[in-house]
Amino acid sequence: MEDVEISGYRPGAIGKITELHARYYSQESGFGLFFESKVAREMSEFLGRMDESRDGFWVAIVGEEIVGSLALDGIEARSKGAHLRWFIVSPPYRGRGIGNRLLREALDFCRESGFKRVYLWTFEGLDRARHLYEKYGFTVSKELDNNQWGVTVHEQMFELFL
Repeated sequence: MEDVEISGYRPGAIGKITELHARYYSQESGFGLFFESKVAREMSEFLGRMDESRDGFWVAIVGEEIVGSLALDGIEARSKGAHLRWFIVSPPYRGRGIGNRLLREALDFCRESGFKRVYLWTFEGLDRARHLYEKYGFTVSKELDNNQWGVTVHEQMFELFL
């Protein structure tokens, strides 16, 4: 496998990560323009207010290509917990430990920052991701049918107490 570098923001990250999400979830779950614009808008807002003392943003790079990402929104970390977001690895690079490295980086950041709780929202059927979350100790704490991503899915909130 080529060397994978984990780093912070890189120019083009918003567009590339949005594209990774849009292509994957369009094909796998039927998500469309609503979802793609939501990812781009919310990630842009997050990066525009990012504070490195409480927030984290990591990309996985192979060569010059962004092949994965993960963000940690800590704006409400002290009261509600840190929100793990935009976690994705490009399908050709899955199974190579990139997701593990990204998640470990985020959880190390949470522990160093003294955060007590980390949570994320996902939906039923993403078994590889669920396996990874459970490997790190996350458990499902809430489930509901919702359409916040433009398509109705059975959402799941995973949380981890540190």
